[in-house]
Amino acid sequence: MNSNYALNYRLMGKLLIVAAGMFAFGYLLAPIYKAICNWTGVNVLALGEREAAGSLNARATAKNTQVDYSRTVMVEFDTNARGPWKFRPEIRNIQLHPGELTTVMFEIENQQPRTVKVQAIPSYAPGQAQAYFNKLECFCFTEHTLAAGERRRWPVVFYISPKAPRDMSTVTLSYTFFEVGGAVPKPVAAAAKPVTPALPTAAGA
Repeated sequence: MNSNYALNYRLMGKLLIVAAGMFAFGYLLAPIYKAICNWTGVNVLALGEREAAGSLNARATAKNTQVDYSRTVMVEFDTNARGPWKFRPEIRNIQLHPGELTTVMFEIENQQPRTVKVQAIPSYAPGQAQAYFNKLECFCFTEHTLAAGERRRWPVVFYISPKAPRDMSTVTLSYTFFEVGGAVPKPVAAAAKPVTPALPTAAGA
């Protein structure tokens, strides 16, 4: 009997040691795996947590490399209303860098005693500016219904392409508002601004 008890105790001790070893191995498996991946570079798991924690902050503070900070463009806003409406930009002009995302608000008020459907047509000066004027959001994309006496504010979100010619120092964005259902007017041409030619560079400079 004593020999059987001794054998059982030894077997129990071995099983407890094996169980403790398996628990310790499972507990240390993740840190060991991360350490091996970090050392060998086979997997990015060890870096993933640090990157995920700092990704939002990095994106928030990263500088927009597409913005051309070496120059500025004056953007002027002009409005025309074909009907009894008040239509105006909240600012008349703004200085910005090519590639810089900008938002400008416009306000329109229907002064008629009836509901109307309206839409805006944009035009640009100089004419070549249209190719470099990129609008992400604009009330000119769709028709709008205005109740009698209703007033609305709409944003125009845009940027001037960094590929715009360097001598394009001033751009005029003009909107013509008209009532849908009548004759569609031709957009009022924006007043063209003289383009200042680039100064010649001295030889050897």
